[in-house]
Amino acid sequence: MIRVLLADDHALVRSGFAMVLSVEDDIEVVAQAADGAQAVAAAHAHDVDVALLDVQMPGTDGIEATRRIVGTGCAKVVIVTTFDREDYLFDALAAGASGFLLKNADPDDLVEAVRAVAGGHALLAPEATLRVIRALAAAPPPAAAAPAGPVPADPGQRRAAASLTEREHEVLGLVAEGLSNAEIAQRLFLGPATVKTHVSNILAKTGSRDRVQAVVFAHRAGLAR
Repeated sequence: MIRVLLADDHALVRSGFAMVLSVEDDIEVVAQAADGAQAVAAAHAHDVDVALLDVQMPGTDGIEATRRIVGTGCAKVVIVTTFDREDYLFDALAAGASGFLLKNADPDDLVEAVRAVAGGHALLAPEATLRVIRALAAAPPPAAAAPAGPVPADPGQRRAAASLTEREHEVLGLVAEGLSNAEIAQRLFLGPATVKTHVSNILAKTGSRDRVQAVVFAHRAGLAR
């Protein structure tokens, strides 16, 4: 079972999400919270796998709650918000969120996000995904001066890039273009299971938590078109 925490300051929203998820055989809503502080406490207390957090909540907001939850490794986070704002998506990714959805998404998208993130993948709303990931990838590391042109790979990134096989380079480039495993399989004439294995190897070799971090790595290491 995937154990889920719901955090939103509107009880009606939490109830709606709970109804959508409760009909799934492999998902269980184990806790709910009305603000970020409650969400952090509940994530630690209830052995949560995935936390669905709103951004705008009283007191501790969803971004700070994400930072605290992911920082302690107690759960993975999907941000679910009404607002299609790049700063929210950027801040959520920087805080460690593995998913970002808008509240106008289909119920099936919510279920898919929970399963994908629980499985170690990422699922982001399509509205601004690549635009903001590229902005994140182009940003210099903290306390570093912004160089002219692309950000060069540091020694660790170069070693990780060198460890990838030619096929893994190819797969990573397509991941960075936003293609799904099925689309990559079709493009490269590979089986879906083979692509999944390549992606898992890429995540391990690059130290990426999920596909989002792998895309950031690809851009920083100069491996993305």
